[in-house]
Amino acid sequence: MRQTQLFTKTKKESPADEVAKNAQLLIRGGYIHKEMAGVYTILPLGYRVMEKIVSIIKEEMNAIGGIQMKTSAIQTKDVWEKTNRWSDDVVDVWFKTQLKNGTEVGLSFTNEEAYSNIVKNFVSSYKDLPLYPYDFKTIFRNETRSKSGMMRGREFYWKALYSFSADKEQHDEFYEKSKQAYRNVYDRVGLGDYTYMTFASGGTFSKYSHEFQTVSEAGEDLIYIDEAKGIAINEEVMTDEVLTDLGIERANLVEKKAIEVGNIFSLGFKFSEPFGLTYKNSEGADVPVYMGSYGIGVTRLMGTIVEVLSDEKGIVWPESVAPFKVHLLALGENIEQAQNVYNELLKHNIEVLFDDRTGVSAGEKFADSDLLGIPHRIVVSERSLAQGGVEYKRRNSSESTILSIESLIQQFAA
Repeated sequence: MRQTQLFTKTKKESPADEVAKNAQLLIRGGYIHKEMAGVYTILPLGYRVMEKIVSIIKEEMNAIGGIQMKTSAIQTKDVWEKTNRWSDDVVDVWFKTQLKNGTEVGLSFTNEEAYSNIVKNFVSSYKDLPLYPYDFKTIFRNETRSKSGMMRGREFYWKALYSFSADKEQHDEFYEKSKQAYRNVYDRVGLGDYTYMTFASGGTFSKYSHEFQTVSEAGEDLIYIDEAKGIAINEEVMTDEVLTDLGIERANLVEKKAIEVGNIFSLGFKFSEPFGLTYKNSEGADVPVYMGSYGIGVTRLMGTIVEVLSDEKGIVWPESVAPFKVHLLALGENIEQAQNVYNELLKHNIEVLFDDRTGVSAGEKFADSDLLGIPHRIVVSERSLAQGGVEYKRRNSSESTILSIESLIQQFAA
């Protein structure tokens, strides 16, 4: 893509009321547009990043048996009254409104009731189980405070998968698979070295649930890490009993701030029984379905990547989620030569953003390239052409080298 075709542009400053580093950099880079606190429009560059993250999550969910669908954002009152979660005294983050006929509705803040209400229509026998439907959708939460940029939104994009199993044994088997799938996601988006599967409260149906927490000073949570064992515990469950259960010594724990980037829960019968979500077992008896919940905030994950991996110059995208693999810069009067390089990259199916802007200084192009954070930078200039090639540099390196376009293509193809 040509940079002149993007309707977005880089900015020197972010909105004065934006205090989160992730949102500041994403706004300045032209990845998102701030509508209000906690509400952002995803612009073309940001959309490409988001789609890369979505693709990774899809692959990992499908690999463990997930099947994608799409639930509605508009939710009816009667469904949520079955679990008493329509009441503002129980859930205080609803966005509610009315249809023209006066019917009261709300916008999804989560999905348990919606899925239970749907799945009960399609499960009647043990032969129908297990099921692992999931979807990506916009979620709405009327947060009182929204000052963490993309990491705590009033409107955000997420993936939610719900497991429907015949019993706890079948559920536990999938639950263990989901742990590895989530680890794979964080490894693939570049956060694996910073992210811990953290023991948290399991509520009624299991001793523990598990959060996935990425260590960052921007985090709102406190976790305690045994770095030698690779185990972390959420502050809310950090008791002597839990430490003994997990075989951890308090003296070996390090306190860290962290960002919750995902969670998995055993739900048991909490959301199946109110909906009459049962199946007939092999003996013909009605049995409630055993459920689990598995969530990842896509836009939160995008913000976390920026928060954790950026440097003093701007964003540093891992190649797996970068909007483009290569940022091609034409300096001076060398647009035609750069165009030839651009065509060659496209011919080899290499994703490239071509900075074909004229009347922009070399310094400004370099600064914009660092801000955008695309992993590989290629510069076509008088200097590089005089040396028989193009100047190549990785975003996270201070060293550059002159390469022929043939050598460059071979490097990217390797």
